[in-house]
Amino acid sequence: GAAARVTAANVGLLVCVLPVPSLVRVLVSMVVLVALASFLPLLLRAVLTARRPPAQPPSTTTSGSRPPAQRRVGLAAVGIAAVLLAAAGGVALDPAAAGAGPTFDGAAGVTATGNTTTVQVSIQGKRFVPDVIDVPSGDRLVVVLHNTGDESHDRVLDSGVRTPRIAPGEQATMDAGVVGTDIAGWCSVAGHRQMGMVLTVRAVGGAANPASPDHSATGAAPLSATDLDLMAPPGAGFRARDPRLEPAPATSLHQLTLRVQEVEREVAPGATPTQWTFNGTAPGPTLHGRIGDAFDITLINDGSIGHSIDFHAGALAPDQPMRTIQPGQSLTYRFTATRSGIWMYHCASMPMSLHIANGMFGAVVIDPPDLAPVDREYLLVQSEMYLGPQGGIADSDKISTERPDLVVFNGYANQYDHAPLTAKAGERVRIWVLNAGPQHGSAFHVVGGQFDTVWQEGAYLLPPGTTGGAQALGLSPAQGGFVELSLPEAGHYPFVTHAMVDAERGAHGILHVTD
Repeated sequence: GAAARVTAANVGLLVCVLPVPSLVRVLVSMVVLVALASFLPLLLRAVLTARRPPAQPPSTTTSGSRPPAQRRVGLAAVGIAAVLLAAAGGVALDPAAAGAGPTFDGAAGVTATGNTTTVQVSIQGKRFVPDVIDVPSGDRLVVVLHNTGDESHDRVLDSGVRTPRIAPGEQATMDAGVVGTDIAGWCSVAGHRQMGMVLTVRAVGGAANPASPDHSATGAAPLSATDLDLMAPPGAGFRARDPRLEPAPATSLHQLTLRVQEVEREVAPGATPTQWTFNGTAPGPTLHGRIGDAFDITLINDGSIGHSIDFHAGALAPDQPMRTIQPGQSLTYRFTATRSGIWMYHCASMPMSLHIANGMFGAVVIDPPDLAPVDREYLLVQSEMYLGPQGGIADSDKISTERPDLVVFNGYANQYDHAPLTAKAGERVRIWVLNAGPQHGSAFHVVGGQFDTVWQEGAYLLPPGTTGGAQALGLSPAQGGFVELSLPEAGHYPFVTHAMVDAERGAHGILHVTD
């Protein structure tokens, strides 16, 4: 396999240094990594084979086999094909970044003047400066784009011309061709256009361009709640997230590596968006500790755009540990838990609403001192989903207008209807709840149950041992707490958010109590 490995590694590295879309670079670099890493197991296999006595004398010719030169050419073709398939996959997954999709004629049949207008445009934060370019109709437009921000950006025109994504401190030159009509431009990184990262080319004396379609998405229509049957059984690969909260480890130092991963996963029957995740799940891994514990978190960005992380459980200046890192980069985030609570962590890159809605959140539980033991302890994270097209990311327009398609516990609509929580009659049950939002509140309620203990945002609203009771735990986005109850008899006790529309969107489950 040497010819295949060497060819794949070298051709792949060549592709990676070209101005290709970032997702193409990620997939091709994976092919290169496999080609390089495969050397070690193959070397071990060769050594073991060499040490084994031959079953028969080696033969220099084999009937029907191809000459060595032909075999090497064939294997080299396999290596090239692997790189091309990875590149094609990157284009298919992110067609906008590759300039695919419908375009319109920016020249609009105007007669070329033969003149060239060159404009310097800088990226400052999430803005193009200037964001309006006036060009005499018929002139050829050349734009030199300087990225003075702290994230990777690009620029796309609805005429189909684009720059590659450029890192902070880099620049790219775009030849927009002859301009005869107004042209809209934007950054195609997810959410950036919705945050106002747009630019307009005005053809002075030319025609207006009344419609500028958004090519930052895949072009497919977004899913909606009416497309889904939440009562249908989950897909074949469904496995409910384990809702049990395991006891806090005995150690006072918690070390964890969180990798940003882009994962296509089912979130409701018939809905499989691509989510941005921490370690492949949404919510991300749960951390559990005590006051005084230290947390040492390594964040590695294996995604295709910039991401960051913010732990509400720590109090520290956000400048460095919460900074946005680009694909392939990493950072270390250290904090000490000084106060009890169920704390949210999430990606803090802008637009934050999109990054949270697309799966980048999780929980840190810091136990209150002297917390009494219980028979069962569960953790539920409520969140909203704003579905884009099948296989695509969340829809920014739905987020900005607060129109969620799903509201879920632990990342899947109605999952605990299919895999209920369990308890026995008379057992003491504690349920931690975190509302990750990003927009809607939660009113956690167990149908048929009464809470005798309610702890919210670091304090007891209903201390244990009182005669009062509570029916709901009310949480705004990013708030959390726990409730305790004992169920008197066997049965099926639904738990919901009592914002009933959201319960009907998937924030529903069953607590199955047996004798």
